Amino acid sequence: MNAERDTNSTSLSLLNRVRRNDVDAWCRLTALYSPIVYSWCRRAGLQDNDASDAVQEVFRTVFQRLAQFRGTERDGGSFRGWLWTISRNQVRLNFRNRGKRPQAFGGSDAQMLFAEQTDGSRDHDDDEPDAVNTRRRILHRALDLVKGDFNTITWQAFSRVTLQEHSIQDVARDLKLTENAVRQAKFRVLRRLRDELDGDL
Repeated sequence: MNAERDTNSTSLSLLNRVRRNDVDAWCRLTALYSPIVYSWCRRAGLQDNDASDAVQEVFRTVFQRLAQFRGTERDGGSFRGWLWTISRNQVRLNFRNRGKRPQAFGGSDAQMLFAEQTDGSRDHDDDEPDAVNTRRRILHRALDLVKGDFNTITWQAFSRVTLQEHSIQDVARDLKLTENAVRQAKFRVLRRLRDELDGDL
């Protein structure tokens, strides 16, 4: 859509909109995070079909438990951390149901440590794999998703200042905008991204 969203819809985070049973918000949430969950499952050693099934189960769990998610340290500190915990548990369940052990998420050394553990010990693969790259991928997905929420000029102003690191003065001159309009465009898109990522930015 080309028209920018009104302030009422942008004032609520994506997770809050999902909690209010907003179908579009649920679609955006799954579009944003499904590829990440799938990559985690594949990296853990699940085959393509099993990874796809695991993604569905993960989001079923998210749907059922999102009302309880508070972003505390107990549930991972961020939505992404909470999602990682649910995904890791789903992978373990998948392997347990098939009588196999999952691969550790940290290479051969981590796999050896994982193999040496007893079932009750703390896992060495509890941390999200490649968190920096995952965060970058989520940010790029979010940018793709929110781009359609803004008109062309707003998006160009944001993109040139924030992503291409052009000066506000140059962008204002090139787009025939005031410098304040360029700042406002940057602010509106960044606010939308923060709402979309619910503090994960």
